Amino acid sequence: MPAPVAPDTIFFDGVCNLCHGFVQFIIRHDPAGRYRFAALQSDAGRALLASHAIEASASIDPESVLLLSQGRLYSHSDAVLRIARGLGGVWRLAAVGQLLPRAFRDALYRFVACNRYRWFGRQESCMLPTPELQARFL
Repeated sequence: MPAPVAPDTIFFDGVCNLCHGFVQFIIRHDPAGRYRFAALQSDAGRALLASHAIEASASIDPESVLLLSQGRLYSHSDAVLRIARGLGGVWRLAAVGQLLPRAFRDALYRFVACNRYRWFGRQESCMLPTPELQARFL
């Protein structure tokens, strides 16, 4: 019998309002619980990244959502497009974004990332999940 596959983990900036909204969006559209979440600032998030030999240097000023899927780490636009595709349904259409050159996609991603606090604000601390969602957060 094959070993159970760990759910994909999304690492996000725990104080970013845009990132918080993104996590809430995923939760609403992922009733099967395919994704679990870890703030880049959290000890659990840093430990999981370190266990995969990935230094969490982004935890000081995280610029990207990261996706750890089957032992492989995706960042920037690749992470967002993979997450959308994993949600299924109409969200799979986001995969057409991969037809654009990665340099262009990532430049657009970085532009939004560099301005996210100015446009959307930030929280004083990482979000706390509700008791119902706590099992999906590291």
